[in-house]
Amino acid sequence: MTTNSVIYEKDQHNIVHLILDKPNAGANLMDNEFTDSLTAAVEKLRQDDYAGIIFRSAKSTFFAGGNLDDLFTTHKENADVLYDMVNRLKLAMRELETQGKPVVACINGAALGGGWELALSAHYRVALNKGVILGLPEVTLGLLPGGGGIIRMTRLLGVQAAMPYLLEGKQFKPEKGLKLGLINEVVDSPAAMLQSAIQWIKANSSADCNVQQPYDVKGHKVPGGLPHQPALAKMLPIAPTLIRAKTKGTLPAPESILAVMVEGLQVDIDTAMRIESRYFVELVCSQVAKNMIGTFWYQMNEIKAGAARPKNIERKKVNKLGVLGAGMMGAGIAYSSAMKGIDVVLKDVDIESAEKGKAYSENIVNKKVKQGRLSQDKADALLSAILATDNAQHLAGCDLVIEAVFENRELKAKVTQEAEVQLSTQAVFASNTSTLPITGLAQASARPQNFIGLHFFSPVDKMPLVEIICGEKTSDETLALAYDYVQQIGKIPIVVNDSRGFYTSRVFGTFANEGIAMLGEGIPAAAIENAAFLTGFPVGPLAVTDEVSLTLVEKIRKQTMLDMAAEGKDFVHHPGEKTVDKMLAMERAGKLAGAGFYDYPQSDSKENKKKHLWAGLKDTFEDNTVAFDLAEIKDRLLYIQAIETVRCFEENVLTSVRDANIGSIMGIGFPVWTGGILQFINQTGFDAFIERAEYLFETCGERFRVPNLLKDMAKDNRVFKDN
Repeated sequence: MTTNSVIYEKDQHNIVHLILDKPNAGANLMDNEFTDSLTAAVEKLRQDDYAGIIFRSAKSTFFAGGNLDDLFTTHKENADVLYDMVNRLKLAMRELETQGKPVVACINGAALGGGWELALSAHYRVALNKGVILGLPEVTLGLLPGGGGIIRMTRLLGVQAAMPYLLEGKQFKPEKGLKLGLINEVVDSPAAMLQSAIQWIKANSSADCNVQQPYDVKGHKVPGGLPHQPALAKMLPIAPTLIRAKTKGTLPAPESILAVMVEGLQVDIDTAMRIESRYFVELVCSQVAKNMIGTFWYQMNEIKAGAARPKNIERKKVNKLGVLGAGMMGAGIAYSSAMKGIDVVLKDVDIESAEKGKAYSENIVNKKVKQGRLSQDKADALLSAILATDNAQHLAGCDLVIEAVFENRELKAKVTQEAEVQLSTQAVFASNTSTLPITGLAQASARPQNFIGLHFFSPVDKMPLVEIICGEKTSDETLALAYDYVQQIGKIPIVVNDSRGFYTSRVFGTFANEGIAMLGEGIPAAAIENAAFLTGFPVGPLAVTDEVSLTLVEKIRKQTMLDMAAEGKDFVHHPGEKTVDKMLAMERAGKLAGAGFYDYPQSDSKENKKKHLWAGLKDTFEDNTVAFDLAEIKDRLLYIQAIETVRCFEENVLTSVRDANIGSIMGIGFPVWTGGILQFINQTGFDAFIERAEYLFETCGERFRVPNLLKDMAKDNRVFKDN
């Protein structure tokens, strides 16, 4: 019997195989069709005589999880449809695990979200040792596991042990699953997996067997105890505080998950399932979930599929990469590339500097080897792929060269010309500049059509985004190779057009400058920094300015003034400049100098204090007579970046909404709950956004002037979305 998404077959051992195979789809999804299919299969099982049940997949993955198209279009008005579907699905899964005969899940590939929830409803779980990843990542999309995942994980692992997998969406491999007791067996082939499943069913299918889940056995004790028991009761009051410390109250999903974990343990399992369903549907209908699904699922998948990559150009791999400058940025690029099997030439002015850059990779791989996360053979192969040198001739044969030297136009011109002599006419040259226009830098190149910007973020080995900047003469072939390389090293590319500061640096600068301006107005530094945290920014504007250094801020300002004067343009001074000048006059240039807006006690100090706001800010800048409003500080930090992003759209620096949203969150730390800068405007509503921006324009100055594009879009009832 074939139902739409579940094929019902019985083998010679009298074992029923429920084969997951959604028609006309690359993966199995937990949707209405699957719910109907599974419910029909369970109905047939009631009428059938069988020894046991095997779940297996006809796809390359086991099960992909919930259908996000359905979730994205669910609102409060039609939420009852989703609620009913989820409960029907849970009843079917619950009947399978309580019908007394053995159920085995054969996990042949990824089982994430609903896929792992389905596997958890089996009594025995067998997984392949390669190509399998497990977990419940729903929280990363502003959701919670709605197919029984919270209830089963909490009962199997206990509240504390389950927290990383539920509150953070931590994924794991089968070997880890074995240690956790969530996977029963790991095998090396599909045939062995099926054989193992059959053998276990045979061993547990006698007439006197009543196979049950651990939590259905009378007297089952939840690891770590129940909420009312002393061990857990001591910890639970602290848990919400720990969540708030991470989310600042801007992300409802972790708090809802914790509520389900705790409430679910205080009732029977079937009631707990309904509690989970109610919280799940409530989150699905929330604006935060819509924002996160729209950006981190739909828009991210468009980027991964090459939405901004020139069409009809063959994909290519970079086999040999040159990196000019072995500082922290260059060293990080070298490591990230060598890790993906690319041969890297890491060049600096002398061999000592180049070797120091290679040592960056050595430190990382040695740490991974010690932790058991990397074999010694792979570590050795990675390091042997990096050639540290001071000889430009070693760049011969490179498909791509990236310069990562200081932000100095003359130096960049010199290394560009030195490298190009060694390269073929097809090789691409990229600059890792964060502010200098690519078109200007390309003037030093003999082949400006092969010149492009690749703006990495620090630290390169941890930051997932790369901003690709096209100069006026950059060819489609050059852009295509750059896009392919960024994806080859496992990073997320966004594509922008040339301007001073491009997109991310330009917008990020407004965030830092606005915080500095508020300090200069007399607003307390602690209020500014805390407002940023409470809005969902990972770091405050003063702290982040210390990280980049006020010296660099001053250099960029002076270079911009010179460039604009040369172009015959007026330089618009920012109110935060006086504060920067005053800090530099007091020799407080930032973290690297040991003193900035924050103090940085040495690690060998007696109290070993963490960094803290410099007490001198109070006397130097704060004004007790200045009234300030927390909501207004928050809005100034959000709106100044949003307005600048709209200007980037007006000027054709940005050409897609997806690049703006993904770039703002993954590159410059715009709050995750918004779904990105342009989605923040969408969800606020254009009229409400314009009204608030005009108020800030009147009270704070010209920099908050509403762009004409925004006003035109409001008149036409348009929102920011890609075609």
